[in-house]
Amino acid sequence: MALESEDRPWGSWHVIDVAPGYKIKRIHVSPGHRLSLQTHEHRSEHWVVVFGVATCVIDDETIVAGPGHSVDVPLGAKHRLGNEGKEELVIVEVQHGAYTGEDDICRHEDDFGRIG
Repeated sequence: MALESEDRPWGSWHVIDVAPGYKIKRIHVSPGHRLSLQTHEHRSEHWVVVFGVATCVIDDETIVAGPGHSVDVPLGAKHRLGNEGKEELVIVEVQHGAYTGEDDICRHEDDFGRIG
């Protein structure tokens, strides 16, 4: 069985493992890019920085995390992952929840016009 992978305007993501109740992804964010400001109805997320420096916005708090550090995104929190550095950012994302589909994304702001 081939696991999902997708290129996005900010980089790419690759599913490492998926089963009922969780999904694990490797996310690559290109220098100077960031994901949309978003929320999820059905899952929380746990981000572990593997390479680079992550700028993480969780509700109204900004956290800068380097390799080996992790950040928790509670269910329903407005969040964004960004790479303000000059090298690629790689994180492992663990999603927990009854549903982990890609359509559980509500975008509030997006640098690439993907709201709506």
